[in-house]
Amino acid sequence: EVQLVESGGGLVQAGGSLSLSCAASGFTFDDYAIGWFRQAPGKEREGVSCIGRYDSSTYYSDSVKGRFTISSDNAKNTVYLQMNSLKPEDTAVYYCAAVRHALIRYPRCSVYVTKYGMDYWGKGTLVTVSS
Repeated sequence: EVQLVESGGGLVQAGGSLSLSCAASGFTFDDYAIGWFRQAPGKEREGVSCIGRYDSSTYYSDSVKGRFTISSDNAKNTVYLQMNSLKPEDTAVYYCAAVRHALIRYPRCSVYVTKYGMDYWGKGTLVTVSS
């Protein structure tokens, strides 16, 4: 059974930091790209970041570039999202998702986040940034 379990959400003041984790199981981790998405109340889901197979590529949306960092520990089948300089507009439920990464055809994982979609989804973790 495929599982993606997010953790690390919580309440933080503006300017603070949080680190989210996404623990994956039930599939061959090295074959997949992992993405982070978020959805704020009343807004559409937004693709925030991704990391490709074998850390081949990373992507950040303009809204988080320079503040968020994605990383992967392949030995632990876990992907992290370090979020710094948080803003109230970062408040959302954050989801991690996985997609089998056709690395040769699509070298950059961003194509899945922005266009083709993901195969598996976690249940999300809430991040609240107070002003």
